[in-house]
Amino acid sequence: MAEKIAFTINGQPRSVEVEPDMMLIDVIRDVLDLTGTKHGCDNATCGTCMVILNGRAVKSCNTVVTKAAGAEITTVEGLAKGMELHPVQTAIAESGAVQCGFCTPGIVIELVAMLNSKPNASEQELTNALNKHLCRCTGYEPIRDGALIAQKVVQERAAEKA
Repeated sequence: MAEKIAFTINGQPRSVEVEPDMMLIDVIRDVLDLTGTKHGCDNATCGTCMVILNGRAVKSCNTVVTKAAGAEITTVEGLAKGMELHPVQTAIAESGAVQCGFCTPGIVIELVAMLNSKPNASEQELTNALNKHLCRCTGYEPIRDGALIAQKVVQERAAEKA
């Protein structure tokens, strides 16, 4: 039996009627028509479906939508401010980490969540976060380079605000 749940997604309050056993990715893509979050493996191993849920990167393919009730959700569509990309998006593009682009939204979301909560993460911590993602095109080095570039930009912006 369908139920109504409310949450905020990309800064916009939304209320949707869903089946309680639906996965968050299906609501994001099929109900809200936000297709930046990719549907990959269906078993929570590839990381393409990452979204930020209450500040944490989660795999939306194995998150039941009812867990999002009242939550703050950010998808890759919610990162840019108008035409200005988020620093992580810019860094990933500048490092050449975008090839086929299928895994990119999940990686970007993972890095944004990590750098929001831990801007001074070690290189090993960044690498460990990226280990949750499968990428068949880049060999991971440009992704790691992009993560380090993004971290530097995030740290510089934080220093400017202080």
